[in-house]
Amino acid sequence: MRFSESRNTTRWVIILISFSIITLILWNTYTFFQIFKNEQRLKMNLWANAQKKIINSDEDTDLDLPLEIINNNTSVPVMLVMYDKIINSVNVPEHIINDKKESISFLNTLKSENDPIIIEYAPGKFQQMYYGNSALLNKLKYYPVALLLIIFLCGALIYNFYKSTKMATQNKLWAGMAKETAHQIGTPLSSLIGWVEILKTEEIDQSITIEIQKDVERLQTITDRFSKIGSVPVLEPHDIVNETLNTYEYLQSRFSKQVSFSYQVPEKLIFTLINPTLHSWTIENLVKNAIDAMKGKGSLELAIEQDSHHVKINVKDSGSGISKKQFKTIFEPGFTTKKRGWGLGLSLTKRIVEEYHNGNIKVLHSEIGKGTTFQISYKIVDPL
Repeated sequence: MRFSESRNTTRWVIILISFSIITLILWNTYTFFQIFKNEQRLKMNLWANAQKKIINSDEDTDLDLPLEIINNNTSVPVMLVMYDKIINSVNVPEHIINDKKESISFLNTLKSENDPIIIEYAPGKFQQMYYGNSALLNKLKYYPVALLLIIFLCGALIYNFYKSTKMATQNKLWAGMAKETAHQIGTPLSSLIGWVEILKTEEIDQSITIEIQKDVERLQTITDRFSKIGSVPVLEPHDIVNETLNTYEYLQSRFSKQVSFSYQVPEKLIFTLINPTLHSWTIENLVKNAIDAMKGKGSLELAIEQDSHHVKINVKDSGSGISKKQFKTIFEPGFTTKKRGWGLGLSLTKRIVEEYHNGNIKVLHSEIGKGTTFQISYKIVDPL
């Protein structure tokens, strides 16, 4: 407990330090931007004074320095306005100068970027000098945005790495628990198998012994399922129709007669690469999920169909249905609409189908109050 609290404290300290560093960088960037902008205004004041000097010059005026100041401005756009008319412009594109509407629009842009500098070239006579930001200043203006974007991407990368690591740890934990469960079940199961063999020699109704043996075999299957979690299963060509019906019919015999089971399957063999134990678990999860959705009463239909490359298994129920926004979240670990349950059935089913069998599972159709159809798709293979 203390170790967990220490880890949380360290995490928050790192987050606070990172936030402080980011804030400091952004503040320094903003400060530098303002200093640079103030220096640019000082330069533009010099430019305005040089312009005034040129306007008021006579034959004896030395214009070398004013002209040098004027000519050194190669990046800051400038517009001189007198009596609301543009009388001169510097560093403004030619197509803007030649178009009156674009000139006015550009002038309004300059007005929004900086306050004008007033040039009193004669007593009572004024010109307004509007100037914009230089290309360097404009780039510097977007630097904080770029910095925030980089920080956001780095944060997203770290979060994704953390989430992936956490999921990998959880997967190892679930796999370890599954294998340990299989190991724990194995001991009493071996004893049960022995007792079944003894019962066969006794003078009791053999139909009872056969049913007990079926359930023991079912326990063996469940143990085999759990032992395969976390390991790469062996996939071999099997008739998907026969493997699916075996599980479906077994479940039919174990559920209430209030659930009407039906199926439509091809009469021919269809081979796919599957692990029979895990495939049986997939069908069982879908059937149990459907019966839960129907609250133990309704109709359940299994249909198997194929196209040129895939075989598709549809499990349709007459349950409560699910909304479209839940079509993807329903497969996430922990998602459940039931009061009891861990929400792992469909998540585990998706993992078995897509990660172990390279297949696909999805909600084919669902309508609130009318039912849901799940579809599993596998590639058809040549059995030879």
